[in-house]
Amino acid sequence: MGRLSLKVVPGSSRDEIVGWLGDSLKVKVKSPPEKGRANEAVIALLADRLGIDASSIAIVSGHGAPAKVVDVEGMDAAAIRQAFSSENSANAAKSSGSVKRE
Repeated sequence: MGRLSLKVVPGSSRDEIVGWLGDSLKVKVKSPPEKGRANEAVIALLADRLGIDASSIAIVSGHGAPAKVVDVEGMDAAAIRQAFSSENSANAAKSSGSVKRE
């Protein structure tokens, strides 16, 4: 089981994975931080991007805070980091004016 640190920004204009901030993955979600909606949106976004079922992801700390830690069943930390490593490349391409299509 892999563990992933997150920096979550709820109430954003769209759901997106921004990229790495040190050892934490920055994630923005449209859902407000009320009644677990933002947490649910984060899990759904991560599951979609990793190509796994949402039930394989669990928030283990930070339920009510922007800094969260999630466990991902069936993937180790290196595989998780690799799956999101292209996020920084995509953001660098956007900021340099070129557009990366996936």
